[in-house]
Amino acid sequence: MASATTSAQAPHSLSVEQARRAILDRLAPVSGWERVSVRDALGRILAEDVLAPCNVPAHDNSAMDGYAVRHADLRTDGETGLTIVGTAFAGRPFSGMVGAGQAVRIMTGAPIPQGADTIVVQEAVRLEASRVIIPPGQDAFQNLRRAGEDLALGGVALPAGKRCGPVELGLIASLGLAEVVVYRRLRVTYLSTGDEIASIGRPLAPGEVYDSNRYTLFGVLTRLDCELLDLGVVRDEPQALEATLRDAAANSDVILTSGGVSVGEADFIREILNRLGEVAFWKIDIKPGRPMAFGRIGNAWMFGLPGNPVAVLVTWFQFVHDALLTLAGAHPLPVLHSFQVVCIEDIPKRPGRREFLRGRLVRAPEGLHVEVAGAQGSGVLRSMSDADCFIVLPEECAGVHAGQPVTVQPFEGLF
Repeated sequence: MASATTSAQAPHSLSVEQARRAILDRLAPVSGWERVSVRDALGRILAEDVLAPCNVPAHDNSAMDGYAVRHADLRTDGETGLTIVGTAFAGRPFSGMVGAGQAVRIMTGAPIPQGADTIVVQEAVRLEASRVIIPPGQDAFQNLRRAGEDLALGGVALPAGKRCGPVELGLIASLGLAEVVVYRRLRVTYLSTGDEIASIGRPLAPGEVYDSNRYTLFGVLTRLDCELLDLGVVRDEPQALEATLRDAAANSDVILTSGGVSVGEADFIREILNRLGEVAFWKIDIKPGRPMAFGRIGNAWMFGLPGNPVAVLVTWFQFVHDALLTLAGAHPLPVLHSFQVVCIEDIPKRPGRREFLRGRLVRAPEGLHVEVAGAQGSGVLRSMSDADCFIVLPEECAGVHAGQPVTVQPFEGLF
């Protein structure tokens, strides 16, 4: 299906890129930090550089199991026989000096004995009683790891703004540090709106649906290690909503709502946000998720997310996730990965908005493909569970034929 341009975008709505910039350009990290233990730093964002208090490694050491020798002793025109005078282990170094015609058996990580300057790997040699026979062709200083090669004393081991994962915990521990300084956790208040929203644990009345959005938001916010306040379901009553948002703004860095941001008679979020603070925008040229309000009440940033469950996840992935990382102090932001693969089925689309379809990556002998994952209605959460990526169709796209490449954004581990 051919691509085409269109002027069908809603007036005053923003593109995905414009909306991301409108959000991120306004944000700065929260103030406040705390000192935590290495284990408690998992998932937290460093508030200051972690500096190396020592060289890593602390001494010249062997990168391989083998023999420590003096390169000047090695012949270039034939084999060299050297007398083995001892063994060096990582925790028990050889205490003597390697003299002319001598070699020391050495293990990976062991300090280089005095006098030696080259490591010959054990696979290259042969043994004859107490002697090691070394073939020609060895380079001076081979298989050595120099003191400070990984990190020099006083160097930046991890920069401020880095989010600590398992690898970072190991690196911090390798420096002998017991604590690091991290930004405080974001305080995030979240709630659902709508007279039709029912809490779980009771039968549904006619016209009601169970509230899934708060549980989805709880999941993604917990993975970002935020301090959470769940305000439950607030009915479509302007005074109650306004009072709730006032209180939330006084005690939060971020407020997340779902529902009530469109133009229906019972959609009050945008109007209240405009009255209490500022509305930066409220429409984006995407599907699903066009009605999303972003603004501020007092010192709290507010994201008025759509009510449909899949639209909540699309807008979270495209806008809110990185915004919260920015507020939490992350810098630079992790790259939103995308790549192209062949689509194995037709996908209809009308030009005008960027569409995010739930997709499933399929491994085949000829490479990686993608297919649509189930029904694509914005209320069909089951297909989101079956998916592992978004299929991204640009605004001008007028549909896709099977066999054409499409852009995908994998979200494994984020939802």
